[in-house]
Amino acid sequence: MVSLLCCGPKMAACGIVLSVWGVIMLVLLGIFFNVHSAVLIEDVPTKEEDFKGGPSRIYGLYEQVSYNCFIAAGLYVLLGGFSFCQVRLNKRKEYMVR
Repeated sequence: MVSLLCCGPKMAACGIVLSVWGVIMLVLLGIFFNVHSAVLIEDVPTKEEDFKGGPSRIYGLYEQVSYNCFIAAGLYVLLGGFSFCQVRLNKRKEYMVR
């Protein structure tokens, strides 16, 4: 039987905690970028020309950053799923040893 276990129980638990925090933070950031929050303008990659084209160009940049945040949150969900599987494999290994 091939074991897919590659992390210990503490590292897997840490991965779950980091994933939950990452998903919460990135989803909230994605929502705030999607509603064009003025506080986040410094985090939008703008050039001088973008401000001359009216607000539609800036809004497009906000939405692109919002999509990037949602994609990163999805990657954190995958990491959380992987960490959860590692926790389950560690529990099964511990059960089989006893």
